Amino acid sequence: MKALLTGATGFIGAAILRELLGRGWTVRALVRPTSPRANLMGLDVETVEGDLQEPDSLRPAMRGCEALFHCAALYALWVPEPEEIYRTNVEGTASILGIARELGVERVVYTSTIATVRLPEDGRLATEEDVLSADDAIGHYQRSKVLAEEAARKAHADGLPVVTVNPSGPVGPWDIRPTPTGKLIIDFVKGKMPGYMETGLNLVDVRDVAVGHVEALERGKPGERYILGAENHTLKGITEILSEITGVPSPKIKLPVWVALAYGALDELFVGRLLGRTPSVTRDGVRLARRPLYYDCSKAVRELGLPQTPVRKALEDAIAWFRENGHLPSEAGNGGRAP
Repeated sequence: MKALLTGATGFIGAAILRELLGRGWTVRALVRPTSPRANLMGLDVETVEGDLQEPDSLRPAMRGCEALFHCAALYALWVPEPEEIYRTNVEGTASILGIARELGVERVVYTSTIATVRLPEDGRLATEEDVLSADDAIGHYQRSKVLAEEAARKAHADGLPVVTVNPSGPVGPWDIRPTPTGKLIIDFVKGKMPGYMETGLNLVDVRDVAVGHVEALERGKPGERYILGAENHTLKGITEILSEITGVPSPKIKLPVWVALAYGALDELFVGRLLGRTPSVTRDGVRLARRPLYYDCSKAVRELGLPQTPVRKALEDAIAWFRENGHLPSEAGNGGRAP
């Protein structure tokens, strides 16, 4: 079969691409002219230039494809022009799904995010049944993904077989940007993480996320969504695993939320506005992390056969990849060692 894959140059998309090729799929990748293509090097993939914000470029890219994996998105908790997020994540998703329906694409997997899963007030693990509303979203990124998921549900109601997947915090190789989760790993290994918040994350090996995407296409139920995650860990626990892997000491200082919010505000002003770079800490990121982001991933394990690779292994491979690709020195400081 032949699939169109958007976002193939990014983190999750690069893993999906490798999983599809390993299963014998023919893959066409929609690539923006400005996207770095390091994650495509040496792979047998057809590339077609296009942009989610330019619908006319999507139709020729999709012709002849039986399946669509729509993984591309603008993943940023801070951008100088928020409307850019909505044009890519919401309008772009509606456009590409509309064209897929028009051209008769047989199956679609839409990559959403765990951020669209509402955290229950009673403290239980969140499941696919917990749907966040746009009114309750924190910041432009989360709101854009809620609206994009609504567009995917509408496309399914209009007759397009769409399966939605919600990855949690993927870690592993090919994190080229890197993502906020990857940046956390890099900052820790470099000794740039002086403290931690009392929160938690669900982490998953990005290669398991890729398996989940392909199984969602082949085994998932159209109209359903699946949380692609693995292990729930406190942030302090994650730093302790990273410390065991690298030898870098785990931070001892627990930061109050107000301190993290103040740091995020300063980082957005000086790094974001004045220097024009992406802030390391954002206020939206702090607000999103005020409660542990813990999820029940059993539906995907049960219905899709989602693998559950130990998170420690994924973290080891992420650090090795970051070192091999220049994001980290070959030997970490502060007595660190290569995994």
